[in-house]
Amino acid sequence: MKKRMKLGLIAVAGVVSLLAVSCGDDGGDAKPGTDTTPTTCTQKATADQLKAIDSSGDGKLTIGVITPGPRNDGAYYQSLVECVDRLAKAAGGTAPIVVDLVKEADAATQMENLAKQSPDIIMVGASEIAKPLADLSKKYDKIYWYCNCGAGQQPVPTYSQSVDDGSEISFTAGYASGLLMKSAKKTKAAFVGNNKDALNFELESFLAFELGVKAVDPSYTVAYNGAGDFNDLQKATAAYNAVKADAGVVYPYLGGSHEAVVKLANADKIPVMSAGKSDACTRKDISYQIAVRFDAGDYLDPIFKEILAGTFKEGAIREFHVGKDPQPGAQICKPTADQTKAMTQVFTDVAAGKYANDFLTIKKTAYKF
Repeated sequence: MKKRMKLGLIAVAGVVSLLAVSCGDDGGDAKPGTDTTPTTCTQKATADQLKAIDSSGDGKLTIGVITPGPRNDGAYYQSLVECVDRLAKAAGGTAPIVVDLVKEADAATQMENLAKQSPDIIMVGASEIAKPLADLSKKYDKIYWYCNCGAGQQPVPTYSQSVDDGSEISFTAGYASGLLMKSAKKTKAAFVGNNKDALNFELESFLAFELGVKAVDPSYTVAYNGAGDFNDLQKATAAYNAVKADAGVVYPYLGGSHEAVVKLANADKIPVMSAGKSDACTRKDISYQIAVRFDAGDYLDPIFKEILAGTFKEGAIREFHVGKDPQPGAQICKPTADQTKAMTQVFTDVAAGKYANDFLTIKKTAYKF
């Protein structure tokens, strides 16, 4: 899963205002409540654009992807890999070079090994492995470097970033969950994560999710259990089993073990949600009731055409915000008319800053500033 912590910290430092933050032009208006259409990631490239981005000079577009989780997790990590694959093919390039399951301690070595293969673009899938970026993007400056950094880092002139706000996204996930619980006459939600006491970005997401659930009904509760790992199927199964009793909805805030928990929830007939991918509602092999969208492919889709055009340069940061951009936020897969109305209103309220002070309090708690 991606780390989101620094958006709150940057806000306090005055680089970005958390209460009035600007958004990039994503090419469309937000469609809160019901828009579950996945991104296409089929941006084509002109001959001149390919020539400009072809740093290796081999006449082909080659993109490298490096991510801390599995490329086929069915959630956050896979969303970037799938989009890059489609973009490379549409732009006349080769299949991307994908390096997955990268541990933070090995990120510098793995990233440099990827750079030595001379791709034209390197895309880093999460901020938890982004620390080496500043040095390596400077050392291998012919490569275009991009980070889907979640909460982002400080601006660095040698690589570009996309960022979002974990509090906004998880709040809408909680609110959507609360609406489903209300309909089913349930009072408990379950959140299966890694370790919220050790991972500040996960604590932020949990607290915002809980806030969203309680915004529907203050009496509702959220049971948490941490697997101690985002990718371990056995540990995730045990964590899920410990909190599933009487749950009206479950949020598997996981990476490689995400789909395993989704299947367990399906078998138990408990409503369940995605963790990142926006096409969850269209899945046929497994069933989702909520799509929690912070899809790396959705973010990259509008950015990639600007990378090719040379207008989204290294050092640029694109921010995606709930209610202001169509990409992030939770969507109920098959909402009733009342649920659609409620989700539309909550997106509007988030965009208007109604919960900004609550989100700042959550960030202060999570990141201890």
